Amino acid sequence: MRFKALPTIAYLVLVSGLLALGFWQLGRSVEKEKFLQVQSERLASESLDITSTTNDSLETMRYKSATIEGRYDATHQILIDNQMNAGKVGYFVLTPFVLAGSNKAILVNRGWVPLNKDRRILPDVTFKSEESIIKGRINGFPSVGIKLTGAEIPSNTWPAVVQVVDSQVLAKTIGYPLFQFQLELDKDQANGYVREWQINLLMTPERHIAYAVQWFGLALTLTVLFVWYSLKNNNNDTTR
Repeated sequence: MRFKALPTIAYLVLVSGLLALGFWQLGRSVEKEKFLQVQSERLASESLDITSTTNDSLETMRYKSATIEGRYDATHQILIDNQMNAGKVGYFVLTPFVLAGSNKAILVNRGWVPLNKDRRILPDVTFKSEESIIKGRINGFPSVGIKLTGAEIPSNTWPAVVQVVDSQVLAKTIGYPLFQFQLELDKDQANGYVREWQINLLMTPERHIAYAVQWFGLALTLTVLFVWYSLKNNNNDTTR
């Protein structure tokens, strides 16, 4: 069977692309499986005592349970704007927690509060701060799809409102160093709001496999059509 040059080149280019997409989805599935395994292992590990010398790396600390001794700085709270919960818009409340015997703090996410009908009126997040020990889960700060210029700059009043959290920017505003990650306060801890902490996993391993099957299926369909087209053209050539 002879194959014509242009259809063959087009087929090879398209089928190569489809196969590449399929294998890429399989690779992503493996990555997600490893991610979930690491997350499960870290959540199951013993609670880590956070000190000023604790590793300040989100990559190595993410999803670990942590215990911290110190005191909330209730005068420098941050509201992360445009956060959704059960279809409603509101804020995440971040409160610096200064470690005992140190001037370094970690931003504690105390949970979600709803937006007031009048956006100009911020929610009341004040509370009495005292020396305490708190527990939670280490995680990255909430992300946004498109970061606008200046979204990380807090407002001039307290609590300050931001669209995107940049710990270095907030550290300069507050006046003392901050860890590069947040602590999501456990549900049983005091001074918290709505806390439905989730894993930011946009696509499951199974979904990646399903997409891989689709790409491989398209490659197979294209191959069948190409063979059928080639056979048809060869038959037409022999009958002439």
